[in-house]
This record gives sequence, structure tokens and C-alpha cells, in this order.
Amino acid sequence: MKFIRKLAASLAMIANSTGLIASSGAEEERRRFSIAIHGGAGVEPDKLSDAQKLEHEAALKRALFTGRDLLARGATALEAVEQTIRVLEDEPLFNAGRGAVFNNVGTHELDAAIADGKTRNGGAVAGVTTIKNPISLARLVMTETTHVLLIGDGAEKFADELKTKPQVERVPNSYFSTEHRRKEWNAAVEKDTRAVGKGTVGCVALDSHRNLAAGTSTGGLTNKKWGRVGSVPILGAGTFADNETLAISGTGIGEHFIRNSVGFHLHCLMKYRSMPLAKAVEEMTDSILETDTAGIIAVNVKGEIVMRCNTPGMARASCDSNGNTVVLLAQ
Repeated sequence: MKFIRKLAASLAMIANSTGLIASSGAEEERRRFSIAIHGGAGVEPDKLSDAQKLEHEAALKRALFTGRDLLARGATALEAVEQTIRVLEDEPLFNAGRGAVFNNVGTHELDAAIADGKTRNGGAVAGVTTIKNPISLARLVMTETTHVLLIGDGAEKFADELKTKPQVERVPNSYFSTEHRRKEWNAAVEKDTRAVGKGTVGCVALDSHRNLAAGTSTGGLTNKKWGRVGSVPILGAGTFADNETLAISGTGIGEHFIRNSVGFHLHCLMKYRSMPLAKAVEEMTDSILETDTAGIIAVNVKGEIVMRCNTPGMARASCDSNGNTVVLLAQ
């Protein structure tokens, strides 16, 4: 009997050293990650052709897999969020970076924020006009200053001071223009409306170190008043992360997110009312926020992902370390 036990132990050691048996639960836990992205609420899938749907789905996958691959290699949630959003900012389909909507004077003003769930620190920029990837400047506000939010000329000057850093690339304001957004703006001007800026982008992630992060980037509302700032760069409204509860990125009409402190509100529902992530997001989108105003993506420290909207659709996608991948446009 003693010999059999020794033999079994020896075989187990050999199998383990050659990778023939599964890793322990603790090792699996260390490798686990989750990531979700959105390309804006207000998408109306019924109005998209099959080719346009495929184009949106392909763009979402390119960004999603950028973040997934980083997390799989052990990158932090912050790094994955930033790099994923940079891909979305460079994609003309979305209302962030290239493809941002026009304001009511025919230019582009961009907002972005990033939040660290481990420290509850964050950085944001608002009303920038020449920053190719505002999400990277937002992260530098967090890491290189004692501030949280820089706006307009002050944010641009900060970018100038950091011009030796390759991630702060400057472009003329016209870079952000696309013909599709110009037509959308002209229609809004004709109706004198400030429609939902369909296509705001965001990302939430849980890394293998069990840390959460969130980021959001936008051009705002079509035909918005010059100088208007929405919820994206306001931590606790459109962007929020706390390792105790969740990381969240919102999209839709920012004023509603600001009035309801959506990010922090969700945090409180989970922390003080012990509400599960899915239930908290459901209550927010279905009972607190007005219909046809919002979409939310969120992830908690367990790696659970929720993507929910009260609009006809929201471009969104998610995946995790188990290989579960979802890409959706319709509600």
C-alpha cells in the first residue's frame, strides 16, 4: 500500500512537470480575465445594411481582440483599456477620435476618461480639439499630474509639454471629420436638434491580477453647443472603476448620466444594498434612466460581464479567458 502511494505521487509529479494534468484552481484564477467594449448606444440595426452590420462587427472584434490579447499576456486592465480604446478612436465608424460628431459651430470637441479600480484614481480630458487619441492623454493626466480633469486649451498645453511621448499625437481638427458625420450634422442643423452622438466608445476590463479598469471616449452629441461637456470625462457619471464593486463605461445622453451619477450610483447599489451586478445595471437602465437614453457595459471582480441598453441597439462585444465571445448590435 505504501509503495502504491509513493508510485502515485511520483506519477503525479511527472505528469505535472510535463503539463499532462490541469493547473490548480489557484493558477486558473490568476490567469482569468474579462473584457467588454461598446461602440455607442442609439445604434439602429434595422437601418443598417447587412454589409454595414458586418463592418461594425468586424471593427468591434478588432478592438476587442486587441484588449483580449494584452490581458492574455498578463497586461494590466488599465493598459488593455487604453489600447483597446485607441483602436476604437482610430475607427471612423464610431463617435470618438476619427469620426467624431460635429458641434454646432462645425468643429470637433473630444472628451475621454480612464479609471483605475485598484486605486480609484482617474484621469480625464474634455473639449480637446487636436489630440488624436484622447484616451492616452487622459491616462497621462492621471499618471503625470495631481489632477483628474483638464479641459480645452489647458489640456492641449499639457499635451504640448508631453510632446516627446509618442502616444500624444497631434492632428488638425479636420482629421476627425468624416462625410457621414457631416451629413448627420447637416440634418441635425436643419432640424435644430442635438441628437444622441451615436458611437461613443468604451471599455471595461478585469485583469489576471484581479484589478478593474474602465475607459470611455467620445465626440459628444451631434450639433451640441460649443463648449458642452457630457458625462464621459466625469468620474462617477459615465466612467467609474472600483475593485470592490465594478468597472463601468456608459454611452447615450450624458446629461442623464450626470444627473444620476450613474457610475457611482451603481457602485452604491452593489456595495450598500448587496445588489448583484446584473440586477444593479438592470435597475439603472430600466427604472432610473429615461427610455432611449443610455447603454452600459460593466464587469465585476468575479469577471461577470453585463452589457445592457434601453435604446433600440448598442454596438457591443465581450470576451473572457474561457473563450466566451459575444458581439451584438441589437438590443
